[in-house]
Amino acid sequence: MADAEAIEARVRGFLDQCGIPFDTIVCRPDQADTAVFCEVFGIAAEASVNTILVASKKEPKQYAACLVLANTRLDVNRVVRKEMGVRKCSFASFEETEQVTGMMSGGVTPFDLPDEVPILIDARISGSDTMWLGGGSRSLKIGVAADDLARLPNARVVEDLAG
Repeated sequence: MADAEAIEARVRGFLDQCGIPFDTIVCRPDQADTAVFCEVFGIAAEASVNTILVASKKEPKQYAACLVLANTRLDVNRVVRKEMGVRKCSFASFEETEQVTGMMSGGVTPFDLPDEVPILIDARISGSDTMWLGGGSRSLKIGVAADDLARLPNARVVEDLAG
């Protein structure tokens, strides 16, 4: 696992390369969990997006990064499974998440994921409001316009991804 500064630099470089404007908030690692981050920095849960890596149960493993608002729950067993085209899937483990994404658990972001990992975005995440996501480590949060997320390579918007 690369160090936090290297991961954060990679994420920033990716956003610059994509031409996506962004803001940042530097936080302590103990402030990275969504509820704590929102409370400490005065961010509404509706403006905070969690990136959750989901893995198929059978080999060869397939993965998807799912983006949902912090105040919703990912529908893994119905919608995600169908979108991935697999019979069974579940949340990837912390170790698996770090290995696949090259990012730190608790800071995973859709920015600069491997090409083979599709990005599924809940349709509720739209508009010009700033959404706050992990920055690749537990020390950085990235703010982007919600509609810019759909511009990411390998991303698609999915109705009812979360409930």
